[in-house]
Amino acid sequence: NGSNRVLTRSLQNWHTHLAMQLNARDFSDGFPLHRWLNEAIFPTESRITPEYVRVGTSAAAAEMIRTGSTFAADMYFFPAVTGEVLTNAGLRGLVGGPVSDAALPSHDSAESALTELDQLLSQNREDDLVQYAIATHSVYLCSKETLQQASELAERRSGRLHIHVSETRKEVADCKETNGLYPVEYLESIDFLKPGTIFAHASWVKKNEIRMMAEHDVTAVHCPSSNMKLACGGTLSFPPYRDAGVDVRIGTDGAASSGNGLNLLHEARLASLVQRHDHWDSTLLPAQDSFKMATKDSQDWVAWNLDDIRMRPLGRSNNRHLANLIYNGGVCLDVLVNGRFLRKNGETKTLDEKQIIDQLDEAVHTYYEDVE
Repeated sequence: NGSNRVLTRSLQNWHTHLAMQLNARDFSDGFPLHRWLNEAIFPTESRITPEYVRVGTSAAAAEMIRTGSTFAADMYFFPAVTGEVLTNAGLRGLVGGPVSDAALPSHDSAESALTELDQLLSQNREDDLVQYAIATHSVYLCSKETLQQASELAERRSGRLHIHVSETRKEVADCKETNGLYPVEYLESIDFLKPGTIFAHASWVKKNEIRMMAEHDVTAVHCPSSNMKLACGGTLSFPPYRDAGVDVRIGTDGAASSGNGLNLLHEARLASLVQRHDHWDSTLLPAQDSFKMATKDSQDWVAWNLDDIRMRPLGRSNNRHLANLIYNGGVCLDVLVNGRFLRKNGETKTLDEKQIIDQLDEAVHTYYEDVE
């Protein structure tokens, strides 16, 4: 009857690599970003297959439902497979097919990747839960020509762009040395930016770059756990983004020794705490604001268990629900997308978690057996 539940809008995860659930979560724990990419992630992903992506994305979808998220802006190989898994699970997604001039196991060139995305973007329908996007990896893995071709395709197909931007000081310094401009300045100079473009991380930026994001209606994604775990030296600085009027969302990044999971409540908590810590300001991102950022534009619903000890005390006039959820977590009982129960009374209905666990374990075992 709902008496032991609090109903909220669902969580929205704006930067993911969903199929990375396939990777053993701490197999490269302790690596800095570029060593993590070049020694752990890229060699592992060179052997990725559509079946591995299906298994990894299924595990990610199950974790999303269990933790109250109904949307992911994803960036990973074989996007059609990811789109199918999310659709069958009843989730929403903005599925970005990766584009770069290197590290593409699913294509032999950026042009080939863009050709596939042209076909996928042509399938986008306004009422579909899953839409496709163009996930250019970064300024350091995409040439000027590749970035411009991706931007032109986005404009022609009314699609969205998704890119890693200014995640580390090295990336910023290399871009300045190579192009004479900082990453956001460079992307604007080549006419890459389009309304709705997603900038993941956007940590090491100048104020004029933040103003550029506002002018072009860019969405910036705060990924604190990923930046902190990989010791990037900084995370997105919220106050100047707020002051400039940039749309800021929260993302978990990938599970392979980066964000390490898809629990957006945990990420929203860290988003709040790191802003206060970095700016010496305890008024930044209180629970209500952090929760608003984590659920912005959600059309769906989640019911959380009020009988969970972590949700007590309820507070005067039952006013502590959001603070309890953000700072202490909670048990997700029900998830409704488009009026359909994906999870009901603590049981996921659209996916078989036990079967997915078995498939995930088997896929990881098979992969490492093949490597050996």
